[in-house]
Amino acid sequence: MKQLLTVLILISVFSTFAYTQTYKNEFGFKSDNDSYLAQGSDRYYTNGLFIYFRHAIDQEKLNPKLEKKTYEISLGQEMYNPISGYAPDPTRQDRPFAGYLYGGAALNWFYSNERILKVSAKLGTTGPNSLAEDGQELLHDVVGFYALDGWQYQIKNALTLNFSGQYTRLLHRAENNATDFSFEGYANLGTIFNGAGAGILFRAGGLNQLFNSAYTNAVIGNKSKTKGLVKREVFFYAKPQLNAVAYDATIQGSMFNDNDPVTFGVKPIVFAQQLGVNYSSHRFTFDFGMIFKTKEVKSSAKAHQYGAISMFYRFN
Repeated sequence: MKQLLTVLILISVFSTFAYTQTYKNEFGFKSDNDSYLAQGSDRYYTNGLFIYFRHAIDQEKLNPKLEKKTYEISLGQEMYNPISGYAPDPTRQDRPFAGYLYGGAALNWFYSNERILKVSAKLGTTGPNSLAEDGQELLHDVVGFYALDGWQYQIKNALTLNFSGQYTRLLHRAENNATDFSFEGYANLGTIFNGAGAGILFRAGGLNQLFNSAYTNAVIGNKSKTKGLVKREVFFYAKPQLNAVAYDATIQGSMFNDNDPVTFGVKPIVFAQQLGVNYSSHRFTFDFGMIFKTKEVKSSAKAHQYGAISMFYRFN
């Protein structure tokens, strides 16, 4: 009986500790693919794989108005196809074959009034150096997909440097904390993506503040100031967003040469709708989203959609 009582006490203590414990590091990945929507397509933005590490800075040393500050390093690869990965005739391609490989770093400032500022920089490459052709061939071989043809016409090698800024602000949260609305805006400037966009984020379910939420990658903390509203987040989200596109090297080719074999102009205005569900505990995050976009290319290319899966693990 005493042994059973001891076990129950230990379980209770561990459970309380697991809830109050804040982990200051986060590692995980995000995978994008149009096949996640089970539509049988393999086109346009067809695959993306991103690896992240995040760390929270000691919050006791921050400005009183600043709730949390984190830094992030990332590695990512994106693959783009025309209407199919089998498009051997360049005259029938409605988007270039293109790859983008980069390493990035970012800083995030989370304010106590639930405003967030993020700035980031990415250094990378397009063309064969991006290893996108090799990555897609490996993926198709592993899962038994069709043979690829057309990558010989991909965008050429070019070094890329891009900077971006993102601003998020809570607009309204219901008194029962079950729904909220936020504004999100961003701007990109560099040698691969130039443009800006803005949208409204809607969340419904078990929500934490934006400075404690998995949606904003803010579950980690280091001597946290403010407890979350819920122990675990489970919520649905939707974000309609309007994007102004000035330049996209994966469509238009490098801005420093004009010898890319297949290029097109970009649609200056692109509307995107994102829908998803998110589950997050103190240790883990799982997120599944669907992204629907209007036409991005001045060609016969159609509108596009793809799925995104994210998984993160937090630790000290």
